[in-house]
Amino acid sequence: MIDVTKMDGKQITINSDLIEFIEDIPETVITLTTGKKIIVKESRQKIKNLVKLYKQEIFQKYILNEEID
Repeated sequence: MIDVTKMDGKQITINSDLIEFIEDIPETVITLTTGKKIIVKESRQKIKNLVKLYKQEIFQKYILNEEID
């Protein structure tokens, strides 16, 4: 799960596994596998970095056999 900011300033958490693709047109639009589109303030690259960090955290906890939040 990653936190992103909608255009109205509201923070939401989305399931990064449901991201189908991300576009800059010129706002950043996240399209989920469900077909839902979310326009956010973060850049496409920032979202990619958030997903990478989240997955690294999950795998690191798995490798270290820690409890996942």
